[in-house]
Amino acid sequence: MRLLKRLLACAAVLTLPLATAAPAAEHVGHYLAPANQVVAIKAGRLYQPKEGRFVANQVILIRGDMITDVGPNLTIPQGAKVIDLGNAAVMPGMIDSHVHVTVGGDTPAERAIWSVNSVQADLDAGFTTIKDMDSRGGFATVDLREMINQGIVLGPRMQVVGQSLNNRNMRYIKDTNSGKFYSGRTETKDFNGPWAARALVREAKNHGVDYIKIYSTEDYVADTHLWLADGKFQVFDSLTAEEATAVVDEAHRLGLKVACHSYDGTKNDPCLIAGVDEPNHLLQLDADGIALVKKFHSIFVPTVDDLIGLEKEDMEATHGKASRIAMLAAAVKKAHAAGVEMAFGSGATAPPWGDIPHGKQANQFKWFVEQGLTPAEALQLSYIGSAHTLNYHMETLIGTIEKGKYADIIAVSGDPLKDVTEMERVKFVMKGGMVVRDNASAGAR
Repeated sequence: MRLLKRLLACAAVLTLPLATAAPAAEHVGHYLAPANQVVAIKAGRLYQPKEGRFVANQVILIRGDMITDVGPNLTIPQGAKVIDLGNAAVMPGMIDSHVHVTVGGDTPAERAIWSVNSVQADLDAGFTTIKDMDSRGGFATVDLREMINQGIVLGPRMQVVGQSLNNRNMRYIKDTNSGKFYSGRTETKDFNGPWAARALVREAKNHGVDYIKIYSTEDYVADTHLWLADGKFQVFDSLTAEEATAVVDEAHRLGLKVACHSYDGTKNDPCLIAGVDEPNHLLQLDADGIALVKKFHSIFVPTVDDLIGLEKEDMEATHGKASRIAMLAAAVKKAHAAGVEMAFGSGATAPPWGDIPHGKQANQFKWFVEQGLTPAEALQLSYIGSAHTLNYHMETLIGTIEKGKYADIIAVSGDPLKDVTEMERVKFVMKGGMVVRDNASAGAR
C-alpha cells in the first residue's frame, strides 16, 4: 500500500504540466484551493440543469472550495480574484458515473501512472466527478481517491467500487495443462451463495469503498457463444436473485450503494429483482424490466462508449446482423419513453482498450440526442441523473451552480442547447475553487 501511494505521488509529479497549480498555502494540499481564497466569476450565460436553460449576467462568489452566492449584481468583495468568462456558457462540472482508471499496465507502477493519466484527462475535459466501476487493480482506486482528496494528486472527485464481485462462472476457461480440477475460484470474488455474498460486501467495506459492483451476467471478455447463428443475443444470468438480494441488503445496511453489470433487463434479471441502485447496460430491457427499475427507483446507466467499443467485434461475430450498441439504443428509447431516470456513464478505460479513451466521453451526448432526447435532457444525464447515482447524498453538493455547493465549474464557447457537441470542447475547468485550465476568460493566454 505504501509503495503504491509513493508510485501515485511520483506519477502526479510526472504529469504536472497538465495542471495549473493552486496558490501556495500552509497546510493545504498542492491541488486544493486555500480556505481563505475568494474568487468572483462573471458569467454572461449561466446554465441551470434542472430547468434546462441559461440565465444572463450572473456573478458566482467562491470562498475556498465552496460557492457562497450566485446572482445578478452581486457586490464583489474587495481583494477577490475576478475571472471574467464573458459570454461563454458557464456550467457545472460534468459527472461520469462509470469509468475504469487502472485497467492499463502490467505492473503496479504502470497501472499507477495510467490511473493518474486517466483521471487527469477526465478532469481536463470538464468531468469534475467520476465513479470508478472496477479497475481490475484491487483497491488501488481507494488510495487514488484519498490522495486526490488530500490535494496530493490532481484529479476529479471520485467514488470507487474497488474490486468488483464478478461471477465468471458462465465462461469456458481452457485448461492448457489438461490437469485442473475444481479450484478455489468459488471462494474468491466469484462468490456462491447469499452468505458468501454478504461476507464479500463486508470485506469491501473494510477496504474503504463507496460502492459495490456485481455482475449478474457474464462480462464476455473472453471467447464465448454470445451470439446465436440467427444473430440473436444470448444472455445467461450468473447470479441468482437470492445472491443479488443478499448483496443489496448487506450493502445498504452498511451505507453502501450497489451497481450491477447486466446484459439482461427483463423480469428474470437478478439485479433488477434485487433492486440495485444502478443497473448498467440492460440490453434486453422490456416492459417488465422497466417496471422493476421504477419500483426500486433504480437509475439506468447505459454506458454508450463502452458498447461502441465492442461494436466492431459484434458485427464481425454476427456478420452484420446485430450489435450491442443497437440493442442499447432500443433500450434507451424504451426507458426514455417510460420516464426511467438515466445517468451518464461512459465506460472509459485506460489502454490497451484505446477505443474508449478517458477525456473524450462527452461525445456520448450527441448519441443520446440521436436516440430522441433533447440536448437539455442529454445534459441532465450528467448533472442530475449521475449526481443521484452517487453515494452519501452528493447531489446536495454537486451537479448545479448554487450557494452551498462545491465550486466545480466549466465553460464552453457556444450554446450546447443548439449544438450539444460543444461539451466536447470545454474551455474552462475549475474544481473546488481551483482553476485547472482556462482558455475562456478575458485574462486567458
